[in-house]
Amino acid sequence: MAAAALDLLPGAEGSIVLDGGTTTAALAELLPAERRLLAVTSSVPIAARLSAAPGVTLHVLGGRVRGVTQCAVGETTVRALSELRVDVAFLGANGISPTHGFTTPDDAEASVKRAMVRAGQRVVVLADSSKLDREHLVRFAAPEDVDVLVTDAEADPGVVAELEKAGIDVVLA
Repeated sequence: MAAAALDLLPGAEGSIVLDGGTTTAALAELLPAERRLLAVTSSVPIAARLSAAPGVTLHVLGGRVRGVTQCAVGETTVRALSELRVDVAFLGANGISPTHGFTTPDDAEASVKRAMVRAGQRVVVLADSSKLDREHLVRFAAPEDVDVLVTDAEADPGVVAELEKAGIDVVLA
């Protein structure tokens, strides 16, 4: 999925925000040096990976680091994101429903994800098919807030069709 998401990167000198998670971390590992990207993240592991990446200018968001996800959360993080406008926001999700949208179990994580959605001119969610047709406690994006979903080829065709009907481009990787 991360390799498929490379096609969704902005051009040279573009900017991205990377949410925490395994798939966004895999994308961070694959960022091409020749793009010369500005990357913003709240994820400590992703920041560590990108700190020495050639061609990447790194902006790390501050805040309280949540142990479970190793991501900064809280008002400091949300406020910093409110001042940014990136070309593409890449996020993960714990649950994706064609009717309810994109969800996560933690309200602090949801607040940061909402701010990332608002910061992105284009919003891309990376999530494997096990997250489809599931809902968690807190919604961070409605279907109309997300431009592209990158998921694996095991995705249920019926759910994919519903997501596409909701206006989301679905990329099967």
